Amino acid sequence: MKIKDREFEVFITEAELGAIGRRVAAEVSRDYEGKDLVACPILTGAYMFASDMLRQLTIPCEVRFVRYTSYSGMHSTGTVTCGLPFPPELTGRDVLLVEDVVDTGLSMQRMLEELQKMKPRSVKICTLFFKPEAFKGNYRVDYIGRNIGNEFIVGYGLDYDEEGRTLKDVYRVKV
Repeated sequence: MKIKDREFEVFITEAELGAIGRRVAAEVSRDYEGKDLVACPILTGAYMFASDMLRQLTIPCEVRFVRYTSYSGMHSTGTVTCGLPFPPELTGRDVLLVEDVVDTGLSMQRMLEELQKMKPRSVKICTLFFKPEAFKGNYRVDYIGRNIGNEFIVGYGLDYDEEGRTLKDVYRVKV
């Protein structure tokens, strides 16, 4: 499949993504039983994973979207910008950040700094994909759908210059 100037191949199927979402939802449901959970999907990339995974929860959950980004094209810019900040209603609550990919971790580090100012009761991180080889953060990623290498991926919410988000599978760039 071609998106703009790049060729992509299927990497993870819709069925595999569904299984990952169900597994992560079961873990989150177990850990947050009886707590005041607010899930904060990080737009725009995490919207599909968050939607599918959160619908599988067996516990009550409020959802509040945020938007932080550092990507342009296929690379991180190194600069994190905020398009939709955390809402003030997070004070004293259990917050679950839901991300599409944690790679270098710079965007998440910035979000954690902003979120801590609101004094939540707890904060955990959930990501569909984690790139351990690229990770430079000094925090824990609590729920990982799947570890991957440093390949560039698109589909299931993830984009290449705003294209490819609506693909049902995840594709990786052909090398």
